[in-house]
Amino acid sequence: MQKKTPSTPTDAVRINKYLADKGVASRREVDGLIEKGLVFVNGRKAVMGQKVTPTDKVTVGDLAGEAKKQYLAYYKGRGIITHSPTAEEVDIKARLKKDYGIEDVYPVGRLDKDSEGLMILTNDGRVTAPLLDPDAGHEKEYRVEVDKPIRGSFLKELEKGVRIERYKTKPAKAIANPKNKLVFNLTLIEGKKHQIRRMCAALGYQVQTLKRVRIMNVELGALKPNQFRKLTPDEQKGFFKALGIK
Repeated sequence: MQKKTPSTPTDAVRINKYLADKGVASRREVDGLIEKGLVFVNGRKAVMGQKVTPTDKVTVGDLAGEAKKQYLAYYKGRGIITHSPTAEEVDIKARLKKDYGIEDVYPVGRLDKDSEGLMILTNDGRVTAPLLDPDAGHEKEYRVEVDKPIRGSFLKELEKGVRIERYKTKPAKAIANPKNKLVFNLTLIEGKKHQIRRMCAALGYQVQTLKRVRIMNVELGALKPNQFRKLTPDEQKGFFKALGIK
């Protein structure tokens, strides 16, 4: 009797799509990393077209090889793309190269084109998976301005969780700005696509501006659009500890 070929799990996806969805890089850029032998699945080098599931351990090696690891806090301005720009768009990678001659770091995660604020840039592949792990509960804080004065009940609903389509968001922290009735700070431990805009819209508000001001223990501080700074030793220590990196 002929043996049956094991079927591929229904939740398996191509590794370039998997990492692109995680915000590591575009699919084409992931393919380049695979060709360089910098992507690993369960400890083994990935191959082009390989499929992975959520139970697989996918890691990305250092993009700069043996070069010194860098950890930067960067202010992404409005209108700048995180990954995979069209011909008419500008992404973080192109902006860094043009303005600073920097080519050996990449942004971890995403931030919408119309949003602005803090991104972590690095060439240390160990950071990607733990920082983007949706179950890790890492805090990200945003300054949000909406189109009309905020009710106290609105903030309470945000904190309890809001149903957006078939998903209910996880509990959050919402704090009103005492100087501006249109502004509040929202801290999330997850990052669904356009989540804050969708949460506000579900409760009858439209987001006017959205700025990420903190990722875990790293704050945007006094940075201006397209400026960056190196993480301080204390920031790196706390950042690595929270991510489980030694």
